[in-house]
Amino acid sequence: MPGCPALLIAAAASGQGKTTVTAALARHHVRQGRRVRVFKCGPDFLDPQVLAVASGAPVYNLDLGMCGADDATRRLAAAAATADLILVEGVMGLYDGSPSAADIACRFGIPVLGLIDAAAMAQTFGAVAHGLASYRPGLPFAGVLANRVGSAHHAELLKASLPPGMGWFGALPGDAGAALPERHLGLLQAAEIADLEQRLDLLAGHIAASAAADLPPSVDFAVPPAPTLEPLLAGKTIAIARDAAFGFIYPANLDTLGELGAALAFFSPLAGDALPACDAVWLPGGYPELHAARLGAGGLWPQLRAHVAAGKALLAECGGMMCLFEQLIDLHGARHAMAGLLPGATRMQARLAALGLQQAELPEGRLRGHTFHHSRSETALAPLLHARTPDGRDGEAIYRSGRLTASYMHLYFPSNPTASARLFLA
Repeated sequence: MPGCPALLIAAAASGQGKTTVTAALARHHVRQGRRVRVFKCGPDFLDPQVLAVASGAPVYNLDLGMCGADDATRRLAAAAATADLILVEGVMGLYDGSPSAADIACRFGIPVLGLIDAAAMAQTFGAVAHGLASYRPGLPFAGVLANRVGSAHHAELLKASLPPGMGWFGALPGDAGAALPERHLGLLQAAEIADLEQRLDLLAGHIAASAAADLPPSVDFAVPPAPTLEPLLAGKTIAIARDAAFGFIYPANLDTLGELGAALAFFSPLAGDALPACDAVWLPGGYPELHAARLGAGGLWPQLRAHVAAGKALLAECGGMMCLFEQLIDLHGARHAMAGLLPGATRMQARLAALGLQQAELPEGRLRGHTFHHSRSETALAPLLHARTPDGRDGEAIYRSGRLTASYMHLYFPSNPTASARLFLA
């Protein structure tokens, strides 16, 4: 049973600075020569990109619903066997969702660092800290870190407000020069932040001056038996779009395809790359709405139409599916010609359209995943089926045309590797 120092960074709500502080901790310890492995609670593509740059290693998701407890156990044990420190960034508020970040902390015994945005509070800081620590009996709560603190005097007020015995990890100043920029789905993708390395170094400098920079206690992680996968995709090449328009890819999905025997060929539609010679194509989610004119001017659409006409498999998720309709209508009402493999259009909107975990009973098998988007599809095409939410409601429509499968749902391939393999077979 490998032991490794570990810490889960949580907060009372979204927008408190969890990614910023987790990235700061990761960069600080990497600069001390430590091997750091970072995980992200819940389904998320954007925070892990930044955390991967900060830690120098891929960032995997932990979610007891989408990924499952066995998957989380294996990934934590594998990290503990090679790392000097494991950091886990929570999702939303510490107790939000079912399962929540608190569920992960309790299941694996990971100490919780409560991050509180103290920019507009003083003694109430202690009440929020007390609530985070005591709401769930048995939670391994380590203490609190104050974020966006205005002065040394402000920090002293915050510290003095804490209940007796509450751990104090220090205070971080607000620093606009180190803040991580955002857009409608969250943080910018890491590759889009030109000065990300400098921002991370600034953040690491701030965290180095706090007690949070010390190594947390060691946690023992049980080692489960390793699963064996039948190489159903041996000899097959899967072409995967990957650039600023198609960047929502779980590292665990890539690992699973490789373990199934597939060769992966990445290409950039935005760079004008031709579709590689392949047996199947995966168009993951991303931001096609920000690059619609450029995508429409490229040569990928007729290549995709020929690929599908040849009876080859195509999986399109969320932004990838948006590219398969006849048109994409952006927030300004401009219409952009897309691949035309599905009838109708997708229309961007300012309001969130869907968010949450879902499960799909596909002909290939049951797969778990999630959805998160600001657009709606307008089509007369009847779906093959609908995914289901955890509480049993209808979820996202899943469309099927030949070997083309498309949905707003982002699939988590490790939830059923065999079913995932079958999606990519002709």
